[in-house]
Amino acid sequence: MSVSYWLGVDTGGTFTDFVLLGDGEPRIHKVLSTPSSPERAILQGITELGLSDAMASGQLAIVHGTTVATNAALEGKGARTLLITNEGLEDILRIGRQNRPELYNLTPPSNASAVSLLPALGCPARLDAAGHPVTPLTDAHIAT
Repeated sequence: MSVSYWLGVDTGGTFTDFVLLGDGEPRIHKVLSTPSSPERAILQGITELGLSDAMASGQLAIVHGTTVATNAALEGKGARTLLITNEGLEDILRIGRQNRPELYNLTPPSNASAVSLLPALGCPARLDAAGHPVTPLTDAHIAT
């Protein structure tokens, strides 16, 4: 069976928002979030949108995002976090996009952001374009 409906879901701290694409115009829906059990608000929205049968039959594709994690990071709340990335790319989030004021400045001024204070650890493991290991991830890398 093919997908008939696409449902975008954004779980926020106050509201859970839905955008439904399928037959006709896009539909927007909103329910109160249930922070202690976020799936309850999602299932409530699916029911209120009349999509329970489509979900059960595999005709509903759900794309989910959350602003809860984003807000927690921006507000400095939540668990201590470490960025693990490829060796040599530890500063990629600090550098940001290529639209910085001085593109060729190798020591650009620091921008205050949520990742500015985030510790980063580079791992020497690498994959090629097809996803095959070039430099395999080892237990020693993980133990670091």
